[in-house]
Amino acid sequence: MSRKNALEGLYPFLHGSRKDRNQEHRALLDSVACKAEESIESKRRFFDTQASALVAAAQALAETYRRGGKLMSMGNGGSSCDASHVAVEFQHPVTAGRPSLPAFNLGNDLAFLSAVANDVGLRHVFARQIEAQGRAGDCVIGFSTSGNSENLMAGFAKAREMNMVTLGFAGGNGGEMRSSGLLDHCLVVETDSIHRVQEVHVACYHILWDLVHTLLADDRGRLKENQP
Repeated sequence: MSRKNALEGLYPFLHGSRKDRNQEHRALLDSVACKAEESIESKRRFFDTQASALVAAAQALAETYRRGGKLMSMGNGGSSCDASHVAVEFQHPVTAGRPSLPAFNLGNDLAFLSAVANDVGLRHVFARQIEAQGRAGDCVIGFSTSGNSENLMAGFAKAREMNMVTLGFAGGNGGEMRSSGLLDHCLVVETDSIHRVQEVHVACYHILWDLVHTLLADDRGRLKENQP
């Protein structure tokens, strides 16, 4: 089916006709197939070029845990959901025998977020928590589909000032996350589709979680001893 016919099938009222239910169903199936292929291709392109960078990020995070550090995650909107998701993965491992590791999402405390946003602005909501709860050697991970979230950049700047490991997942051209020099590891999904970016981010941090536990396999007995 041509793109023109598919669009007419989905939006017949724009062309002075009524919906053909069979044609609409075929157009919807074509849309599903197209989006699924785009998602698969986005992942294929990313992992073809970024696999080594993902391994390096996993090595850095594993070293954070070896030294008794913790993971702090941050993001806005849908990316805040990713920040929560990755924190839960590390705190509550679903694979038997893998230890719980300290990680929390900086977007969890609504009272704190609204207080800081109201008093000094949204730009500071993550940096203030990093300053209060972070220490040298911890890891801060941030998610942004544009790479330009101002409050994430302020958080990364504070983390760098405090000698923490900085890890970011971005989309598009990477934005300020890629160009600022504040990130030790910046993995960029080079597409303008927010949905495709977020789908690749989910795959990335699931793999990151698995790699970190693989790297820590010989350290499991010491991990609890090193945690504060």
